[in-house]
Amino acid sequence: MRTLSKQNHWVGTGTALLAAGMVLAVLISGARAQESSGKTLTQKQLAREIFDTMVQVHGVQPGFRVVHAKGIVCQGMFTPSKDAATLSRAAHFQGGSILVTVRLSDGAPDPIIPDNSANAGPRGMAIRFKLPDDGETDLIAMSVNGFVVGSGEEFLALQKSIVATDPTKPHPWPVEGFLGTHPRALKFVMATQVVPVSFATETFFSNDAFIFVNKAGVKQAGRYQIIPFAGQHDLSDEEARAKSANFLIDDLKTNLAAGPIEYHLVVQLPNAGDPTKDPSIVWPADRKTIDMGTLSITSVVTDSSAAEKALAFDPTDLTDGIELSDDSFPSLRSRVYTLAAAHRQ
Repeated sequence: MRTLSKQNHWVGTGTALLAAGMVLAVLISGARAQESSGKTLTQKQLAREIFDTMVQVHGVQPGFRVVHAKGIVCQGMFTPSKDAATLSRAAHFQGGSILVTVRLSDGAPDPIIPDNSANAGPRGMAIRFKLPDDGETDLIAMSVNGFVVGSGEEFLALQKSIVATDPTKPHPWPVEGFLGTHPRALKFVMATQVVPVSFATETFFSNDAFIFVNKAGVKQAGRYQIIPFAGQHDLSDEEARAKSANFLIDDLKTNLAAGPIEYHLVVQLPNAGDPTKDPSIVWPADRKTIDMGTLSITSVVTDSSAAEKALAFDPTDLTDGIELSDDSFPSLRSRVYTLAAAHRQ
């Protein structure tokens, strides 16, 4: 059995949390997950229950995001590749560079969590593309390939198991029961413990599938990946312990002083039979990808704190040429984000 010590794991891109201020002894044989009440909820009701549960978790601070509370807002450019227009007729894939606003973040609700903490993951990247017609479209991603659960109902059950867990009580705890019966959730927890060398060496994944529509009306499902030009590089536990509390943000500013930080914006395409509905199921790495262009982060905005207050990203803020798939999470997240944005004002 592997023990995850003093965990404070937060999942999802602004909507989800996995464990807070507790020691998780996971993989308890035969443990049973705490389930929700079993009643059928509308999407609106489900979003409200998820949000109401999230704000009960230790660490949520008034005036800050309920997850991904510590972040920094940057600006930059996106330049599409010559292949981007073959997949989608969206305006930002047709040629020419456009402005972007990018928020990079740690995953926890604590706005002063050390960047080198194993509890700070998963990292997040949210991008707002400024379209040529003065419109906007958002893309939200996180540093783990595969979401923690496959449905909103499972996610609510996870949240309730966390809130029901009292570390002073004997094992098995409700959250241990959930992880013991949800192997993809456990895999996610393990992946969030990794500390990257830099935001410039972190890969991000949308996990949710979207439908891309080209000028001929051809539709194709796909998932975004944001891959650093510098490659994926992580710290060892010893290297991470030697870093300062704000090393990711400090390193970002140092890198930007020397030049842009660049990423490939990639869309991974599924093979026949690959599920688009369940974001917790990772598509195999051998699936075809299309490089949609280059994301270049060029500078930190003048007043990042003020910019963070004003920004509210929305995974359903799409544009012509990109549509929702049968994955229900973007719509669910959108509802939760709306509640969370109101909570932090």
